[in-house]
Amino acid sequence: MTDLLLVSIRFALFANLMLIAGLAAFPLYALTPGEQRDCETGRLLHRPQLWLCLFALLLSFGGMAALTAAMQGVGALAIDRGMFLAMVRETDVGAAWLVRSAALLVAVAAALWLDRSPTLAAAILFAAGSAALATLAWAGHAAATDGALGWLHRANDALHMIAAAIWLGAIAAFLLLLRPGAPWSEARLAVAARSLDQFARIGTLCVLVIAATGLVNSQIVIGAANIARSAASPYGQLLAAKLLLFAAMLVIAAANRWRLTPALRQGAATPDQALTAMHTSLMLEAAAGLAILGLVAWFGMLDPFATG
Repeated sequence: MTDLLLVSIRFALFANLMLIAGLAAFPLYALTPGEQRDCETGRLLHRPQLWLCLFALLLSFGGMAALTAAMQGVGALAIDRGMFLAMVRETDVGAAWLVRSAALLVAVAAALWLDRSPTLAAAILFAAGSAALATLAWAGHAAATDGALGWLHRANDALHMIAAAIWLGAIAAFLLLLRPGAPWSEARLAVAARSLDQFARIGTLCVLVIAATGLVNSQIVIGAANIARSAASPYGQLLAAKLLLFAAMLVIAAANRWRLTPALRQGAATPDQALTAMHTSLMLEAAAGLAILGLVAWFGMLDPFATG
């Protein structure tokens, strides 16, 4: 029951923090300054951020409490103030939690300022969200790696997660912008198609970073010589499932880039069909991304070679 609670909180934190960082990054590379200040577009992208930040603070506290309970061997409701403070003061994961909490408080302040200064506030929100996301590297396999290799492992994990956040945040942003039932104009279709084109370049860079850091992470955790041994473990099987889902996301992203985006750009007169096709594709891509986060939250707590 404790493991299920910890995995669930890890998944929720991964998804929440990635949305904060990714949604904040999106207007910085995909929209012009005028589009960032546009009331309709701005509100769509800004509205979720404050709630995401506040929920992340709550999740982070709950995760720390659940981890304290697991370490102490007691129920989640049985921990006291002394246990919690000892965990925060005396462990690396506690130090990471403090950094995360501080970063999320900065993110809350930036989210409150988004409507007044969208570009600067989004940049601060992206930086704070990325910092909060990076602290999760102190609660997985990277946390168990010692010395200089441990710092390399954690930095590699952080870069991996931030690149994934930019990708997943863009999917969320497009789902908000391309929502069915919204009034469409030729100008708005042009903005949507152009922002999809803008993301194509950023998305390619994200994929390259995710692939490279994933290979580094696998080498540190498993090692090329131990791939067959790990493949027989639940960790290896879940990792294989993650790789299949990642491949599926690449196929969907390619279809978005080369088939659906041109159709959307050319569909100004009758946009409904192109919009529906793009929205469906983005929903599938988002579902695959969330499934990957669930797998990562799960196998991040498993021994790579344990077969029991």
